[in-house]
Formats: sequence, structure tokens, C-alpha cells
Amino acid sequence: MPEIAGRTYPPRPTPIERERVEAFARALGVDPGDGVPPTYAAVYALEATAPQLFDDPEAAIDFSHLLHVEQEFEWTRQPEVGETVTAVARVASDMTRRGVRLVTLETTCSVGEESLCMARARFAIAGEST
Repeated sequence: MPEIAGRTYPPRPTPIERERVEAFARALGVDPGDGVPPTYAAVYALEATAPQLFDDPEAAIDFSHLLHVEQEFEWTRQPEVGETVTAVARVASDMTRRGVRLVTLETTCSVGEESLCMARARFAIAGEST
């Protein structure tokens, strides 16, 4: 299996749309009038970039054995409705331990030149050969 640690994927823009943010807020049980919920980062960071990793044939991610095991966010600020967030993902690590492949995807998010958020997602893929 090729080494993919260090691989960077192309930027993915995500518009922060009022209707989608409000639906997300209602699903969380929070007031949609309070702005973009912090956990909306899962949309503009993870949802925007994880498919790049999963669809990369050289990454060889076996989606049928994949488990999302960890998620972490560090914010500079929250985006606002109407902004477009650009996310760039990089494979921070790719290792196999005791038959389980662990892939960490780091995504930096910005609006223009201004940093918004760093997201880290770790995925475990069972049944990988060591």
C-alpha cells in the first residue's frame, strides 16, 4: 500500500448558507438566530474534505471497515452566514497497529486569507495487513 502521509488535497469551498445553518441548529436544539453553531465545522471541514480521502484510489480506504474514531476542532473564529469557507485537507499520519490502520486527516479552514479553524479527524480501518 502506498504511503499517503503528507498528501494534500485541493481546496474545497463551502458557502455558509442560512437555510442549511438554521436546519443544523434546529437539529441540535439550539436557537438558529444565534449564528453558526460551533459543530457546523463538521460540514465545512469534514464533510467538505473527507470524501477526497475516501475517493482517493491510492489511499485505498476500505469504507466498509471504516470507523470515525476521533474528531477535534481548534477555532480562531466562527464563520458567518454568507461567507465561503475554503478547506484544505492533508493526511497527517497513516499507520497500522495490530491489524488496524489509523489515518489522521487535518483540515485547515479559512475565509480568504483569514484562518478560521483546524479540524483533525482520525479514522480506523479494520482488517488492514501489517
